[in-house]
Amino acid sequence: MILHPASTTPDLAAPLAAIDMGSNSFRLEIAQLPRGQYKRLEYLKETVRLGAGLDAEGMLTEAAMQRGLDCLQRFALRLQGFPPTRVRAVATQTLREAKNRNAFLARAQEVLGFPIEVISGREEARLIFAGVARLQPGDKPRLVIDIGGRSTEMILGRGRRPQVAESFQVGSVSLSLRFFPKGLFTAEAFRAAQVAAGAELEEALTLFKPTLWQQALGSSGTVGAVAQILAATGITDGRITPEALRWCIQQCLEAGSMDQLKLPGLKEDRRAVVGGGLCILYTLLTQFGIRELLPAKGALRQGVIFDLVERLESSLTAEGSARQDMREASVAGLQKRFAVDLAQAERVQGIALHLYQQLQPRAPRERQRELAWAAGLHEMGMMVSHHDHHRHSAYLLAHVDAAGFSQNQLKRLGDLALGQRGGLRKLEAVLGDESLLWQLLCLRLAVIKSHAREAVETKALRLSRQGRKVALNLPKSWAAEHPRTLFLLQEEVAAWARSGVLELALV
Repeated sequence: MILHPASTTPDLAAPLAAIDMGSNSFRLEIAQLPRGQYKRLEYLKETVRLGAGLDAEGMLTEAAMQRGLDCLQRFALRLQGFPPTRVRAVATQTLREAKNRNAFLARAQEVLGFPIEVISGREEARLIFAGVARLQPGDKPRLVIDIGGRSTEMILGRGRRPQVAESFQVGSVSLSLRFFPKGLFTAEAFRAAQVAAGAELEEALTLFKPTLWQQALGSSGTVGAVAQILAATGITDGRITPEALRWCIQQCLEAGSMDQLKLPGLKEDRRAVVGGGLCILYTLLTQFGIRELLPAKGALRQGVIFDLVERLESSLTAEGSARQDMREASVAGLQKRFAVDLAQAERVQGIALHLYQQLQPRAPRERQRELAWAAGLHEMGMMVSHHDHHRHSAYLLAHVDAAGFSQNQLKRLGDLALGQRGGLRKLEAVLGDESLLWQLLCLRLAVIKSHAREAVETKALRLSRQGRKVALNLPKSWAAEHPRTLFLLQEEVAAWARSGVLELALV
């Protein structure tokens, strides 16, 4: 992928920030990586219980949204002065589920002042492993587990490389709400919760069987909370075992309710979800043959920061960076999986980026990348059917798991693929985004220019614009020699005229 050089060289020693918008807590981590060494500067955590605010219809309640917005407003105060390239906010299972997530995200991004990415479960798992692998390095095959509020991630890997990463829709908040809704602890409720957790996790038994790993690590909230209880009571030194979990469950049963539960090391913000968390942990250890689970140093938020560093390092040069953005590998993998015509993809990519540089010479590098990726994948739907392949491409991009990409960004690439040809009415809802508008125009023109699927002169087309009026300059000799392309360009002028979004003229 050929991009124009970034306008400024990123300072890799400056602070970076990651926001983890989890189902139970929101976390803000600010760190530096001087000479590659992780140095935490600040860590803020607030119990928001966003996951507890999903109603029976899968909608976030106003009260839950307001808790999230209030927290993000406080985070925004701490992030004043941070450039957008040094902040990354990710949202997990609750916003993957919420039917009204777009309405919440619009308000949340306005309050925070930075984009918020909804990441898939597998992407969350990959980033969790990245955090653990960098902060707790080791060469043994590992099983890493992260129990969140509404999902549980399991990752099998070695060194810094995750080999299998999966996400399951069971978490401490969702299980506690379902089986301990009034905060009462009974043996029947614990058994039922363990059966429910086991049913969700059963499909992973062969993927993560004990013969595939030599060490089991637990990341983030639930594991950390239980480890603190065990260390504070002296049951273990913090490592989690089946016997220790049975002791914890017995303490819950003797207390009878979460309000009466008095355990050293149990923090108040974990009280309401400790029942569900213990059930998931006990199910994992017994079903997967885990004799002891060790608390891990890293977590999702650190993985986000390490991933952000890789993106910054990949932008130091226009091509052939020492470190490649993970998303480049994902695009190449998708091209191979869906048998994309690479020569055609490169033709469309080269023309689209050439035109985009003329329209948006100061565009952020991320927008250039998005256009290049969309051009590289715009024909992946051909694997399904040649007819309406742009619609198949859009669907695949919006639903595929691709390491490094958020669901938001994949949806954007899908919108570009959908709009590569045909009428524009299908994209009315997104054409108000001017940054996407210019990307789309350049992609459509590039597809037209490359329609013969032969070598093309990239610089034969020139664009200029004033506001929403765009002029496409065609050499007279070129127009006379390419009547079919000229016809398609005239059709394109008519399509934009019907949309009323911009005025395109051939001159």
